[in-house]
Order: sequence, then structure tokens, then C-alpha cells
Amino acid sequence: MSGNGGSGNNAAGADRRPNELLTSWFVRSGWSKGELARQVNRRARQLGANHISTDTSRVRRWLDGENPREPIPRILSELFSERFGCVVSVEDLGLRAARQVPSATGVDLPWTAPQTVAQLSEFSRSDLMLARRGFLGTSLALCAGPSLIEPMQRWLVPSPSAPVEEPESVPTSRARGRLSRPELDLLESTTVMFRQWDAQCGGGLRRKAVVGQLHEVTDLLQEPQPESTSRRLFKVAAELAELAGWMSYDVGLQPTAQKYFVLALHAAKEAGDRPLGSYVLSSMSRQMIHLGRPEDALELIHLAQYGSRDCAGPRTQSMLYAMEARAYANMGQPGRCKRAVRMAEDTFAETDEWDEPDPDWIRFFSEAELYGENSHSFRDLAYVAGRSPAYASLAEPLMRRAVELFAGDGDHQRSYVLNLIGMATVHLLQREPEQSTVLATQAMKEAKKVRSERVNTRIRKTVDSAVRDFGELSEVVDLTERLTVELPETAEAV
Repeated sequence: MSGNGGSGNNAAGADRRPNELLTSWFVRSGWSKGELARQVNRRARQLGANHISTDTSRVRRWLDGENPREPIPRILSELFSERFGCVVSVEDLGLRAARQVPSATGVDLPWTAPQTVAQLSEFSRSDLMLARRGFLGTSLALCAGPSLIEPMQRWLVPSPSAPVEEPESVPTSRARGRLSRPELDLLESTTVMFRQWDAQCGGGLRRKAVVGQLHEVTDLLQEPQPESTSRRLFKVAAELAELAGWMSYDVGLQPTAQKYFVLALHAAKEAGDRPLGSYVLSSMSRQMIHLGRPEDALELIHLAQYGSRDCAGPRTQSMLYAMEARAYANMGQPGRCKRAVRMAEDTFAETDEWDEPDPDWIRFFSEAELYGENSHSFRDLAYVAGRSPAYASLAEPLMRRAVELFAGDGDHQRSYVLNLIGMATVHLLQREPEQSTVLATQAMKEAKKVRSERVNTRIRKTVDSAVRDFGELSEVVDLTERLTVELPETAEAV
């Protein structure tokens, strides 16, 4: 394979026809050939495909009809999807997708324990072995619409009754190849530690360690265990798979993230933990909002709400209402968005009266997070409504409070940075560029403490918006120069 992502066929240039589909997407993107080439190279480095070195002449040849080798088609699909806020497939770009490996693709998987374990084991092993070289991500495709929603709805279908077994106690020490209670406790506490690392440092720092731990847990699930132990192991596997998906999402590996989320939902079902399953669905919903699919996001959230309606605590229910508001905001439905915001606030107020301990995976949803989510809903409404100052004014006090609370919370550094960026965007909507540049500068400084391509991308987009609307302002000029110097180009997925 050539280092410039050359043609995947040997057809003569004279037989090549211009790629009108790719040209159409390219023209509408507003990118120059050089900008697209640089973005392809940057994304390739994220995937570990360091052999890719694209330039303007290569982009011109793609537009003229050359079909590039993998991973270029998948990279182009991801870049255009992010640019337009919708899923743009390889085929939509007029390119031929590489033949996909059935075991590594798709979300419509069997809902059985052995198949779930096998899929988790195979996918995590492939990720560990191949992701650094970029091959795993290129074998995956994002699913959306009915092809995503319908398989997820089977989460609620009751599993076949398992044969009745004699009750077995969990041994207090390791015996006959089975896990002891202290070992199970240690596995669960390790998952908590990984989650703390992610919140503090971003998904780019410990992703590979989480995937490795997940693979070890799947090995344990393939050994004979008492039913109670298997359920606890499936719960650990679900939490680790969700976290691996979240970290993949954070560093821009969207198809990989979706696959982990799907596998996490399967594992949560085997664990019999519907609140955990609803949390996994909320992560999938957040990804769909990021990809410009709010209708899919809403379907996933409603599925989560229905499935956990009689078993999730108020903190989890409040989080689901907040995500429902985000979906409605991005769909341009202010009435339903405001109702969901109120429900999130009212339900969160009940958390102090809840007499059961919250699982660790939902403890992130603090008062600061509630303010942050609801403020982003109003901010998103402002964008959908044509940069409405009315909705921006609703977002501003909530976002300000979120920033204040996160500033004193050293355990959620990434959330602090994301809300700083959110506040900067609100000031841009209110046509207050000076305040926006102060916050964006602070966000750049704090972003150095985390490894998150999601954070970096949002900073870049915010600066781009400032340049577009207030490019002549000296503060914006200084901000642009600072961005070039200080912001790292990539957050490597490890």
C-alpha cells in the first residue's frame, strides 16, 4: 500500500470518470483541497495509520474518480459526517467500501450470553491488536435509523428462562478456577478507578487499558462460574464496554464507540441490570446527537426511559430527561425541550430522598452536570432557531452556574473544559466576543490537562465561529494565534 492512500484498482486513468457524488459533498463542505488533505492526515494519525500522507494532488485525483484504498474511504465518511451533522456513508461519497468482516461489523447481534461473551472477546482482542495500526476502525460502519433502533429494542424482550440450578455461594477464596468474592470486589473497584481516570484525563489516556481489562473479564466469563458470579461479571463487562465506547467516542473513533455501546447493552441485559442498560442507551443517544441524528437519539432515550421506568433511581431518571431535552432541542422542538428540562430538574430534586445508594456509573450526574446539560439544551435551541438571543439568554445563567461548580471539582476536568467552551459559545450567540475569547483561552489552558479530541474539536469549532463573525477583532486574532500554538493537533487513541 502506498503512503498516500492511492488507488485501490489498476484501471487506466482514461477509464476513470469524475466522482460527482464526492465532488458535491466536497463543494458543499467549503473545504479547500489542502484543508481536506490535512484533516485526512490528522484522522489517519489518530487511527495509527501513520503511513497515510495525503496532499492536494491526491484529493484532486479522488475527485477525478480515483478510488482510494482503506482506510481513506472510512476516514472521508467520518469527516463528512461530522461536517454535515449526519451520517455520510462511503457509498454516499461514491466510493467503494472494503469488504467487511461479518464478525466485526453490524449492531444486530444475537441476544444470548455465549454470543455476547464471544463478541466481546473477539472485538476487544481485535481492538488491542489492530487499533493502533488503524485496521479495526476501517472495518466498521456506523449504523443509524431503523438499522440501529430496531435491534436495540430487543433489549426489552425477556430472555429465555435459564435452567434452575442449586444455589451456590461465592467462595471467599479462589478455588477450582472460580472467582472469590474479594477478586470480584477488586474487579468492580478497578472499573471505578478507570472511570475516574476518564473523567479527570479524557478518553485518550487509558482507553487501551480499559479494553485490556474488558478482554480479561470476558476470559473469566468463559470459565464455569456460579450464576451469581456470572451476573456480576456481566455487569463489570457492561460497565467496561460502555467506558471503552465512551473513551472511543471521546477520541473520535465513532464506529468503534458504537460497537462497544451495543456490546455493553447486551452485557447489561445478561446481568439483569436495566438501569445500567438505560445508561448505555443514553451514551448511544449522546453519540447520535453529536452525529446530527437527534431523532435516533430521542428513540434511544425513550427506549431507555421505558425499560428502566420502574427500577432506576431519580438521579438516573433525571439524566435521561436531560438527554431527552438535548434531543428535542436539536430537533427544534422548544416546548418539549423545556418540559424535559423541567422534568430533569424536578426529578433531580428527589435524589436526596432516595434511600438506596446510586451505582458508581451515574454519580457523575451532579448538580453541575444537570446545569451543564440543560444549558446546552437551550444553547442548541438557539442554534436551531437561527442563533436566537432569547434561547441564549436562557442558557447563560445555567451555563455560568455549571462552570462555577465544575471549577471547584478536580475530579471532572473534561466536563469543566466542555462547559467553558459552552459558555464561550453562548457569549458568541449574545454577540459578546470579548467575553467569549476570555473563556476560550481559559478552555485551551485547561484542555492541556486532558486528552480528548472531542474537547479539541469543540475548541477549534468555537474559534472558527469567532473568526467567522468577529474576525477583525484583535482579541479574536490573538485567540487564533494562540490556538495554532497551544492546541495539540490530535489526541492519540491508546
